[in-house]
Amino acid sequence: MKRQAPTHLDPQRQHSKLRQGVRHRLARIEGQIRGITRMVDEGRYCVDVLTQLAAVQQGLRRVCRELLRDHMAHCVEEAFESGDTAEKRRVSEEIAELMFKYSR
Repeated sequence: MKRQAPTHLDPQRQHSKLRQGVRHRLARIEGQIRGITRMVDEGRYCVDVLTQLAAVQQGLRRVCRELLRDHMAHCVEEAFESGDTAEKRRVSEEIAELMFKYSR
């Protein structure tokens, strides 16, 4: 089930520079994945494949970090500035869940 974005979030307000940067990084990662698939198909040396997988993981971490920073700087800040106690609690729980997910 698709989650509904909070009402204070407007997809049109997304920063185009951030979006372009994220899309660029994801396209690069997508290319890396295709390259890794070819490496596996060609029977390349395991260490070489693992090295490329580590690069992909690092790229995904960078994308997550960028998105999280933007989320904190805009969505979370707006929720706390709104004065809405329920919204502050919801956003705090959301951040806690994200921290647990990414600390694994």
